[in-house]
Amino acid sequence: MRSHLLNDTTAEQYRRSVTEGVERVAAKLATTDRPFTGVTVDALSPRIDEIDLDKPLHDTAAVLDELEDVYLRDAVYFHHPRYLAHLNCPVVIPAVLGEAVLSAVNSSLDTWDQSAGGTLIERKLIDWTTARIGLGPAADGVFTSGGTQSNLQALLLAREEAKTEDFADLRVFTSEVSHFSVQKSAKLLGLGPDAVVTIPVGPDKRMRTVALARELERCAEDGLVPMAVVATGGTTDFGSIDPLPEIAGLCEQYGVWMHVDAAYGCGLLASLKYRDRLTGIERADSVTVDYHKSFFQPVSSSAVLVRDAATLRHATYHAEYLNPRRMVRERIPNQVDKSLQTTRRFDALKLWMTLRVMGADGIGQLFDEVCDLAAEGWKLLAADPRFDVVVEPSLSTLVFRCIPAAVTDPAEIDRANLYARKALFASGDAVVAGTKVAGRHYLKFTLLNPETTTADIAAVLDLIAGHAEQYLGESLDRAS
Repeated sequence: MRSHLLNDTTAEQYRRSVTEGVERVAAKLATTDRPFTGVTVDALSPRIDEIDLDKPLHDTAAVLDELEDVYLRDAVYFHHPRYLAHLNCPVVIPAVLGEAVLSAVNSSLDTWDQSAGGTLIERKLIDWTTARIGLGPAADGVFTSGGTQSNLQALLLAREEAKTEDFADLRVFTSEVSHFSVQKSAKLLGLGPDAVVTIPVGPDKRMRTVALARELERCAEDGLVPMAVVATGGTTDFGSIDPLPEIAGLCEQYGVWMHVDAAYGCGLLASLKYRDRLTGIERADSVTVDYHKSFFQPVSSSAVLVRDAATLRHATYHAEYLNPRRMVRERIPNQVDKSLQTTRRFDALKLWMTLRVMGADGIGQLFDEVCDLAAEGWKLLAADPRFDVVVEPSLSTLVFRCIPAAVTDPAEIDRANLYARKALFASGDAVVAGTKVAGRHYLKFTLLNPETTTADIAAVLDLIAGHAEQYLGESLDRAS
C-alpha cells in the first residue's frame, strides 16, 4: 500500500495517474453539449448505493471508469454557457493549475512551519485586496472557506468591539434581501432572537437609508447597542448594491461597525468599467470577498478583510504545540492567529497563479463582460411581453417571471413558472435558479460565464415560455 503514497519514489506514478484523470476531465469538457443530463435522484442513487467501499478496484483506470458512471457523466457543468443558475463561475486554467499544485504539496496555512512561502503569498494577496478596496495601511485579513464564514468572522469581531457583556442588547442591521448568513451568524454568536433588524429596500432592491437611520435612532432611544450594519455589495437574488457612502455616514454618526458583504460584487474591484459601483466600500470596518464567485476561481477561495488589523485579535488563541506566544515576539507569521480555522488549505495559491498569468485587468475584463451581458439580457426581457423583469441589474443577475397572456391568476402563474424551471432542469437543456419576490415565484439568471451570449439568453427564454405554456395547456385539459 505504500506505493500509493506521494513521495520521491512514486513521482512517476503520480504523473501518470493525474495525467489520466486530467485527460478524462478534458475529454468530458470538450464533448459536453448541455449543462446537465437531467438525471434524477432515483436514477442515480442506486448506482452509488451498490458500490462496496470495502472492495477497492486497485486500478486507477477502473476507478475513473466508475467515476464516469456515478459522477462525471451527470455532473452539473458550470462552464457550459447555458448554466445560468447560481453564483457558480467557470474557472480559469491558471487557478486549476494552482489547485493541482496545492493539493499535491498539501501545505497547511495555519503556521509558518507548515507552509513557509505559502504564508507570505497569502499575506501578499490579502494586502493586494485591501489596497484594491482602499482600507488603508493598517488593514489585514485572512482567507476563509467562503462568504458565510467570512461574514461570521466579521460579525464576531463586531460583537467583541461592541464591548458589552449583555448580548441580548446587541442589534445587527441589514437589508431584507441580504444573505441568510447574517441571521445564521447572529444565532451562532449567541445573539438574541431579535438581534437582526431587517431594513426595507426600494424598487431597486437597495437598502433604504432613511429606514436605516430611523432604526438606528430607535435603537439608541431603547437603550440597545447597535453592533453592526451589514451592507451588501451584490445581493444573491438581485445583484443589487446598497448605497455604501450613505450607510458609511450613518455608521460613523452612530459609532457602528460597518461590514460590507461583497462576496458577489468583489469582481468590481478588478473591473475596468464599473469599479465606481463599489464606491464607499473603502469606509467599511470589514469586507467579505468571494474570489470563487466573480474572480473565476475554483471553490473555495474567499477572504475576510478588516480596516484595523488589531481587531483580528478577537479570533486569536495560542497553543504551546502550535503557535505559542513567543512566536509573536520572534516575528514568526502564523495565519492561525487570524483565522477561525486551524488546518487550512493553501487556497490563496489559485488566485496567485491567476494574477501572475492573467493579471487583474484580465479578471476584470471577464467580469465586465458578464455585467455587459446582463444589461443586454435586461433589454431583451424588458422588451418581451411574455416576461416581467424585476430590476435593472447592477451586476450580472436577472430576476423575472413568465406572464402568459391568457392567465391572470397569480397562483397559477406561480405554478407555471415553477413547472418551467423544473422541466428545464429535467431536460438538461439549461439550468436556471428561482426565488420569491413579494411572495410570488420568480426565475433567475445568474450570468457569470463570458461565453454565454444574448442568443443563449433568448433561446432559454423561449424554452421557459414553452414549458410554461405546456403546463397551462395541460392544466386546462385537466380542468375540462
